[in-house]
Amino acid sequence: MDDLLQLGKEALSSQPFNVLVGADLTCFSPGRAELTIPITPQLKQQHGFVHGGVISYAADNALTAAGASVLGPAAVTSEYKINYLRPAIGTALIARATVVYSSKTQAVCRCDVFVVGEGEENLCAVSQGTIARIGRPSETQT
Repeated sequence: MDDLLQLGKEALSSQPFNVLVGADLTCFSPGRAELTIPITPQLKQQHGFVHGGVISYAADNALTAAGASVLGPAAVTSEYKINYLRPAIGTALIARATVVYSSKTQAVCRCDVFVVGEGEENLCAVSQGTIARIGRPSETQT
């Protein structure tokens, strides 16, 4: 496992909510991140679909990871939006994010969220967000 992926996995595992939902960072390279979440009964809403908040969480964290891959670890979501396309019914969620544009202080990222079921992936949500580097101005310059 490369150093960047290992650092990303350590950051993810240090956040209790990530552990609660069983999130795993499966890809983390400059400009890219992939987050996988196994679907359990606790993550579903009353109709048997994955709760929208879980899908939103997956997109948000994948967006932030992709942005942090180019901005550095002191990065947070500044804003994001999500469009739900279809109910998520399956065995796992996969959120794949890429950096669309980045500067020294922010990155605009896109994320596609897929649900895995019966051996295939189906797009269930799309998201876009802005990830911001945090810290004092003197600390954010490279």
